[in-house]
Amino acid sequence: MTPERILLTLLVIFAVTYALRLAPFLLLRRMGGSRAVGYLGRTMPLGVMAVLVVYTLSEVDLTAAPHGLPELVAVAVTAGLHLWRRNALLSIVAGTGVYVGLVALV
Repeated sequence: MTPERILLTLLVIFAVTYALRLAPFLLLRRMGGSRAVGYLGRTMPLGVMAVLVVYTLSEVDLTAAPHGLPELVAVAVTAGLHLWRRNALLSIVAGTGVYVGLVALV
């Protein structure tokens, strides 16, 4: 590949990346007061978290020790902390810490 072609490729990559990162801000500016955007803002975080939990737990082998116990405890700690404190960062960090600690012990 020639240096000119490499530079052109990098410029295209930069332009596409910049456009994709800028697009949501431009769309939200136009649709900021929309009821649909408000609805998605309220429901999407829960939906995304549910998909991530299901995807993560789908690989847990319940037939072999420790039978998914670290995962179950970590999910319970994360959910409980979030319901109690309403702090996503605290919930995620604590749940991850509990999971890593339990996996290291078991």
